[in-house]
Amino acid sequence: AGAVRAPLSGPAEPPARCVCYGLGRFGRCPAARYQLAFLLLLLDELRVPPARCALFDPAFSAREAAALRALGLCLLPENEEGKHGVEGEPTLFYMVHCGKALYNNLLWSNWSPAALSKLVIIGNSFRGIEERLLSRILERDYSYIAKVLKGVEEVALPSHPRYLDTFNDTSVHWFPLDKLQELSPEVWDFVEEPMYQDCEDLEIIRKGE
Repeated sequence: AGAVRAPLSGPAEPPARCVCYGLGRFGRCPAARYQLAFLLLLLDELRVPPARCALFDPAFSAREAAALRALGLCLLPENEEGKHGVEGEPTLFYMVHCGKALYNNLLWSNWSPAALSKLVIIGNSFRGIEERLLSRILERDYSYIAKVLKGVEEVALPSHPRYLDTFNDTSVHWFPLDKLQELSPEVWDFVEEPMYQDCEDLEIIRKGE
């Protein structure tokens, strides 16, 4: 957990709250249990009270939801599809192995230098996404990820042989205000909500499904 604190030790405000998407069926899956344990360590390391951490995964069972509440965590009432605004508070988003559309939706929901500078994302490497996708697919389907690549800092989580499958391709991402302000003004003018009409492999469960 200390590896996450290091990138956040600069001038940026430390996270005051946390949102977790896509944790998975931790009652059945050991990898999801490790991810939950790491989330709890992070909250303690960053001094974020459990009551200030909200989670959502459409796969949670009633027993898993009860277990999360017993740990003092909160559950989001509905599927936001990742569209969660920071509302002026420094916020950690814990999104290990989530679909690309969730990251794209989160960026769209906070598409301004002031809001993005308050985000920290622990999730799939943006550099890895860029390397694996054709540029035309990235720009068409995940345009907000594509546009922010020059404004993001990224540090990979240290690898551990026991947890290679659990946290592979996972990085800490943050968005320094000075880097965001260096982007072209036209970058911030396009704020159309992502629809993914041409996306052949949408990796999220849509609201209402």
